[in-house]
Amino acid sequence: MTGTPLGTAPGSPLRVGLVGYGLAGSVFHAPLIAATEGLTLDTVVTSNPERQQQARAEFPDVRLAATPDELFDRAAELDLVVIASPNKTHVPLARTALEAGLPVVVDKPVAGTAAEARELATLAEERGLLLSVFQNRRWDNDFLTLRKLLDEGELGDVWRFESRFERWRPKPKGGWRESGDPAEIGGLLYDLGSHVVDQALVLFGPAASVYAETDIRRPGAETDDDTFIAITHTSGVRSHLHVSATTAQLGPRFRVLGSTAGYVKYGLDPQEAALRDGLRPGPGWGVEPESLWGRVGSGESPVTGGGRAEPTLPGDYPAYYATVAKALLEGAPNPVTAREAAAALDVLQAARRSALEKVTVTL
Repeated sequence: MTGTPLGTAPGSPLRVGLVGYGLAGSVFHAPLIAATEGLTLDTVVTSNPERQQQARAEFPDVRLAATPDELFDRAAELDLVVIASPNKTHVPLARTALEAGLPVVVDKPVAGTAAEARELATLAEERGLLLSVFQNRRWDNDFLTLRKLLDEGELGDVWRFESRFERWRPKPKGGWRESGDPAEIGGLLYDLGSHVVDQALVLFGPAASVYAETDIRRPGAETDDDTFIAITHTSGVRSHLHVSATTAQLGPRFRVLGSTAGYVKYGLDPQEAALRDGLRPGPGWGVEPESLWGRVGSGESPVTGGGRAEPTLPGDYPAYYATVAKALLEGAPNPVTAREAAAALDVLQAARRSALEKVTVTL
């Protein structure tokens, strides 16, 4: 995974094929790829005429393909494949790309099971190819700020990590993400749960045990839309993670309680909203107003002025693809490995079993 991939002239940007141009492909991947030095968006794969028109309007030089097979037929013309298609296609498409000799980025979740994720990791390792998972919320503003606080010892020994990714969507939107068909790998546990579990494992290490509650609250909903996951880490930290589409009053994004102080932060990182609005990375990217900064302190609620305001570091989604480019061109470390993603899937699978059997699962 070192040096310039075959087929790319020295100094030329790496040619990226993007499979899928729905929410993930059009809002996250395409703009971030295009903004990354050393990468160029070469081809977009979508069979939807409206999405083809959208891709051509946003990236006039992009080539279009109606199917992944069309893309893989000219694998020699590409240097990286990004898979942003529905969850059930991640494993077969990633396997095909790796077997074609192409490095791969896969949107989360990389697979439906940890075993499948590890099989893909082994295949990539055998082929000497990069396989990276797009866990973009490692570059959220609040997550970066919390890591800084932990690195500086501002909270002492952390005892409890509370993380909420909550929304108020009282009516299901439909589509594969809310399908009850297990083959679709839908539901919040695998969607937003992939983010909050990954963040918890990065911050506090491996899980020792998992307890979960999953519910289907909304009329007409087919899969979990209100889920709670409790992780006891081998480090002794307890993570309490909430993901929901049914939260009428949103809680803090983070509440982190340590032996000397706590950190409370409300509001979501602004980068997704900016990308949805058509904004692109540049000066001032990822910066939030001072009014949304979290607070660090002890003994009093932040709502009543307790503690001090903690400046939120800018969010930095562009750093993910910048690191992917460095990994391919210079042999830098993979920003998110498939084996890390497999560890998160171990937790998600344990959570599903816990909720179904009403037990605590030991890993």
